[in-house]
Amino acid sequence: MPPKKRQTKGKAAATDTKPARQSKLAKEHNISAAEESEIKEAFSLFSSPHQDYPNLKEGAIPSTAVRRVLTALGVPPDSTEELRELLEAVDPDDSGHVPYDHFVAIAALKLNNRSEDDRQEEIQAAFNLFTGKSGQDRITLSALRRVARELKENLDDTLLRDMINEANGGSGIQQGVDLSEFEAVMKRAGVFR
Repeated sequence: MPPKKRQTKGKAAATDTKPARQSKLAKEHNISAAEESEIKEAFSLFSSPHQDYPNLKEGAIPSTAVRRVLTALGVPPDSTEELRELLEAVDPDDSGHVPYDHFVAIAALKLNNRSEDDRQEEIQAAFNLFTGKSGQDRITLSALRRVARELKENLDDTLLRDMINEANGGSGIQQGVDLSEFEAVMKRAGVFR
């Protein structure tokens, strides 16, 4: 049995999670680790091992599921013509199945081609989750408390205050976090690009 790691003095036993690193596949297709994780999760809902791809741990999805997986990712094909073209790209021999790496290529293409309006709409929707139905234009300390409570996260006010100060550049708790500051934090975290 390997020896236990000793905890150094002064440091708490941290459960810090490092942000996910981009895989080679994500780098090739210019997507973030978070986007790749989202793609993998949606793909896994429909995938199964396939005899034509025995070495792929992710398996393959039926080509008939491509539209549903892209829709689950929020980037459905714009037309049946586009779907046909995408299927020709990922399943050129018409085997009826699409391996993960081929699917990532088209999903990344669709994600990267989203319009700026679509991106802004997504950021606004995420911001609204924090501001609630009140239509506030800033994320407040009470809004963060509410979200933490809804997620069953036990976070003390000191941490929540620090989060607000970090997001708004130290402008103070009373200032809250506006949409542009929220967007900047989400981009730094790799959630949005």
